[in-house]
Amino acid sequence: SAPISSHTSSVILIIFKCLSQITFNNCDGRTRTLFQSVDKRFDVDTDGTVTLKRQVTLHEGHKVFSVHAWDSSGKKHTPILEHVVFICHMSPSNNAHISAGVLTFLKSSTGLKRAKRGWVIPPVNVPENSRGPFPMKLVQIKSDYALETRMQYSITGEGANQDPKGIFTVERLSGNLYVTQPLDREKKASYKVTLDVNNIAEKPMEIVINVIDQNDNKPVFTQNPFNGYVHEAAGKGRCMFMTVTATDADDPDTNNGIVSYAIVSQEPQFPKPNMFDINVLSGTIRVRESDMDREQWPRYTLLIVAADMEGDGLAATGTAVITITDSNDNPPQFEQTLHTVSVPENKVGAVVAKLTATDEDEVGSPTWSTKYRIISGDKGGFFNVSTGPSQLEGIITTVKPLDFEKTKQYVLSVIVENDDPFVDSLPTSTATVTVNVEDVNEPPEFNPKEKVIFKSEDSPIDTELVAYTATDPDTGKSQKIMLSVHALGWNRIRMCKVNF
Repeated sequence: SAPISSHTSSVILIIFKCLSQITFNNCDGRTRTLFQSVDKRFDVDTDGTVTLKRQVTLHEGHKVFSVHAWDSSGKKHTPILEHVVFICHMSPSNNAHISAGVLTFLKSSTGLKRAKRGWVIPPVNVPENSRGPFPMKLVQIKSDYALETRMQYSITGEGANQDPKGIFTVERLSGNLYVTQPLDREKKASYKVTLDVNNIAEKPMEIVINVIDQNDNKPVFTQNPFNGYVHEAAGKGRCMFMTVTATDADDPDTNNGIVSYAIVSQEPQFPKPNMFDINVLSGTIRVRESDMDREQWPRYTLLIVAADMEGDGLAATGTAVITITDSNDNPPQFEQTLHTVSVPENKVGAVVAKLTATDEDEVGSPTWSTKYRIISGDKGGFFNVSTGPSQLEGIITTVKPLDFEKTKQYVLSVIVENDDPFVDSLPTSTATVTVNVEDVNEPPEFNPKEKVIFKSEDSPIDTELVAYTATDPDTGKSQKIMLSVHALGWNRIRMCKVNF
């Protein structure tokens, strides 16, 4: 429409339902105005509500009538747009969509002024995939000058004389706008064409043609399968560990393009048939039951359906493969818990015993490999236990010499654990190793090992210099000690045989 004078205000018609109700909103802030419809079949309330007083047949698909208004001072005003045009467009579902017109009122008290009249061009909604017949009429475009003079219409822009060309045409004299072929919203959701008329009083107007979505695309998973991993000890309801995703090419602002997810089946169905949940909107999968056991059921396969229309429309199926990762829920166990061994005394680094264990967790993982501790029986620190090359063996060795004469037996308690801590409080396995110390024939010992003798130089022959005794540490055996001396030419030893 033409530019609005500074002495005018405008009222915008908002139509909620075809031939049902119109709401007028004054731009000057007034919410109540006295209106009068020239067509007595219509009544206009003070709040701008238009009601139909009796049945009206719209042969042309629209109705033109004038509306007068009185301001707060009682002056009668005529709208700058003399005619209000109601145009009803019928969608495939037979729901009516109404376009809005514009009324402009004078605010000046000096009298009525006529302004340039404008066009009433509704937005056009066209459902995609229509079967025609083509060309199919969309709407009739009219200028209010058409009541006074012969008009000629033409359109330009995308879908008209620009690519994709020839989709829309307009009848030169009637203003009927046509679509010539089925439209695809997924290729192009809207078109903008410019309507021109051979009347210099009218300016070109832009028409937006919206392609209304139909549910003609089913969801598509972004990959297949989806792979996820979750610990077997994951807590019920708290662990969200993977997400599946599907896309839908339909309108994302409608149920046609909004994807819903559901789990259809689970294999294996143990220990329960519904071990997992899926968020219906996000596709996030979480643990539902906390009884997973990797050792029995290391992998699950879920069949998932993605559907539009809140789960009741077009659907696609995908697969989620869930690998159960190991948690340390199986403590290692000694294969033998009682051992009796003999170890010679005085030997450091001697292998005392090898203790083998088993573990049902994942082979090679920190939840499977073992470590060992001596928890009792070695107050003196004579022994050490280390993990053998197989990772399932504890090797006990001596780190200090054992002394048969002091301690003849040790009773060691050894515990086996994993490198990773247990997920819960689990019972540990303990082995008892009885170590008997073997006596070794040890040489006698002089005490002290070296003795210094002082005698005068003129001592006579056979003078006793010293009594130098030796003892045998093998107190548990009856043995004889023989003493001898390396002759130096000037002394001799009186030998004394001693039994121990």
